[in-house]
Amino acid sequence: MRADRLVAVLLLLQARGRVTAADLATELEVSVATARRDLEALSAAGVPVYPQAGRGGGWSLVGGARTDLTGLSAPEAQALFLLAGPVTAGSAAARSALRKLVRALPQPFRLDAESAAEATMIDPVGWGERDRQRPPLVELLQAAVVRRRKVRLAYTGRGGERSERLIDPWGLVDKDEVWYLVAGTDRGQRTFRVDRIVGVEVVDELAQRPPDGVTLDSAWRQVVTEVERRRSRTWATVLVEARHVGVLRNQFGRHCSEPEDVGDGRVRVRVGAPTPLDIARHLAGWGAMAEVPEPPSVRAELARLGAEIVGRYGPVADQQPRRSTPG
Repeated sequence: MRADRLVAVLLLLQARGRVTAADLATELEVSVATARRDLEALSAAGVPVYPQAGRGGGWSLVGGARTDLTGLSAPEAQALFLLAGPVTAGSAAARSALRKLVRALPQPFRLDAESAAEATMIDPVGWGERDRQRPPLVELLQAAVVRRRKVRLAYTGRGGERSERLIDPWGLVDKDEVWYLVAGTDRGQRTFRVDRIVGVEVVDELAQRPPDGVTLDSAWRQVVTEVERRRSRTWATVLVEARHVGVLRNQFGRHCSEPEDVGDGRVRVRVGAPTPLDIARHLAGWGAMAEVPEPPSVRAELARLGAEIVGRYGPVADQQPRRSTPG
């Protein structure tokens, strides 16, 4: 008997008190014979369920016994479905599972749970951005993680080089619509962008679990810490009016420090990025609204970008003869 059907049968018995094999077959989308075997398997395993023959009969939990599977209060049920509802929008299987869970809840909770599941939607696409499609390999990799099977990857690195390796998949992470696979390899923990994976073969060999004390969450936090460190190798001091600090925070995110008043109507902020050029590109459009006292490397990049802009669009450039149009 599948574990997911075991949970579903217990939930239905708890919610309804008594069910028939035909009821279960309808709810679980299996045959009546399969539903009957599931009930008999529960009873044989020691779960306190028993059949009652005749009109109005069916299967019940002995003495109205309850499991601990849905000991939810009304607020807990609403919170669960407020969270779960939006994330099922792109998955028919997830929507089906949510509907079954609603039907398994005690009757007084069902209407509010259904309303909660439909109360919120998530539109992950920013204004003016293209819709990002989930990489087609995600589901295959998820299945390998769940089944604990090794995977042979063909991977294209950042520089375009291609490699193949056998890995132990630990889990997948969706970060701002970009998917990553965290895995164990013969060189230790590695992270792969799923959109750079060009080939996957699930191997019928048991994958090794992460080392003791390592979870997907802790492994990913380590990745985030290292990536953010690389993304802030260069720091610059910026002087702006206090009302503009929010814009800097939008540009530099967590690599923007708390402002310090400098006494002339402006504040001092520290911003970080991978290179001096990255900082200069963000600040070049500020013109005279932002001053960068240091470091010299960022000031030099700003001067270079400014000279390029003046050379292309300044008065001297306007006096240059125009190229004739082919034709």
